[in-house]
Amino acid sequence: MHVWQLLRGDYGWLTPDLAPIYRDFMINDVRSSWEQAGIDYVVLVQAAPTLEETRFLLSVAEAEPQVKGVVGWIDMLSPHAIDDLERLALNKLLRGVRPMLQDIPDDHWMLKAELSPFYRALTDLGLRFDALVLPHHLPNLLRLIERHPDLKIVIDHGAKPPIGERLDPWRRDLAQVASIPHVHCKFSGLVTECRKPPSKDTLQPVAEALIDLFGPERLMFGSDWPVCTLRSTYPQWWQWAQELTDHLTEDQKTAIFGGTAQRFYGLV
Repeated sequence: MHVWQLLRGDYGWLTPDLAPIYRDFMINDVRSSWEQAGIDYVVLVQAAPTLEETRFLLSVAEAEPQVKGVVGWIDMLSPHAIDDLERLALNKLLRGVRPMLQDIPDDHWMLKAELSPFYRALTDLGLRFDALVLPHHLPNLLRLIERHPDLKIVIDHGAKPPIGERLDPWRRDLAQVASIPHVHCKFSGLVTECRKPPSKDTLQPVAEALIDLFGPERLMFGSDWPVCTLRSTYPQWWQWAQELTDHLTEDQKTAIFGGTAQRFYGLV
């Protein structure tokens, strides 16, 4: 999930056009949803491409016992990138980094040779890489994973499939990435990808594909709050996610709704 404060001024994507979420969202705004869904702990994920926001998220996490980790942002091409990473990693709440790949015009950016030292540093520091990608990025993501087999990678939002449209190309490319055993995926961000009003039936084909390709041990639920409120409430998305996984065993559901994230991010 995310938190943000507009006056911080670094959320370039967050404009008045997105009226339902164009305001501050902090921990106290989500507590009632946590209670309704029975949420114990959360991971905060960056929503702005600045070091300042990463520090802000870490400060929020330090003040909130239910936040167990932070996925931040670093300018990976900066000459100071590794120094910045090492300094931030002194705070054990930092569990990974997420470049906003979906917003970078160059689809091959993630494969730049200059980034290799940073990927190695992530591995050496025991940190994770959140891949915020769109379906057309998946072939390049596969190449990245093959180049850096020790890098712990999770694909955000199921790579944002075009729900309600043709899913075959998305599933084909995602299947290649999922065939690599250490790659994980988030069962999140799906309601906002629905081309029609979201519902359990609308979401079912994608849910089935994600469970089939990754299995519960490599799939983790995410609320994507407050972005999810553009199309549903937090408790509504939680309920659909529960219903879409009702055919699984109790242990499998436990993995998707906590265990996988706990293992992947090394949460304590």
